Amino acid sequence: MRRSLAFIVALAVAVACASAQAVTAIAEKPAVLTAVGQAADIEMVKVLLNRAKVPYTADTLFRAESLPGGAKTLIISVGGSSKGLGAAGISVDDETARAKALLKRAKELGMKIITVHVGGEARRGTLSDTFIRECVGVSDLVIVVEDGNKDGLFDTLAKPAGVPVIKVAKITAAGAPLAAAFK
Repeated sequence: MRRSLAFIVALAVAVACASAQAVTAIAEKPAVLTAVGQAADIEMVKVLLNRAKVPYTADTLFRAESLPGGAKTLIISVGGSSKGLGAAGISVDDETARAKALLKRAKELGMKIITVHVGGEARRGTLSDTFIRECVGVSDLVIVVEDGNKDGLFDTLAKPAGVPVIKVAKITAAGAPLAAAFK
């Protein structure tokens, strides 16, 4: 019985380590964090970055022209919220245009782009999918809570561009691959 338990624990540890090691360190510090779609999920991503001790500057409305000098990585917390868009006073079209310009500028600056979707199934739908479609294919890495990818949309969008998609069981598990992505 003890041997079986010890084996199960060792196996679980090995799987957890292998999952964290599966992420190649592609990103450099410091990072810039923004929300595309204006969902409150950005607050959860801030917690993950703080725990990972990744220095970052956050602004839900970063614009292409306001990317801070010296930033090496753009982290996108993607998820649509009509309430968030309304509070910010912007339309879906305005947010889409902001996202396109921001992503284009980040690429021009040689920044790595990490898209994170922690809202799960509850933060999916037509509105969120609009923003997800803008971000995933131009990213260097995507981290998604599994139940937010039940339909495989993230995989479908990432595959043509060869973007790795890391799926995690829950929000707190997103911290390990996010931390591992940084050199």
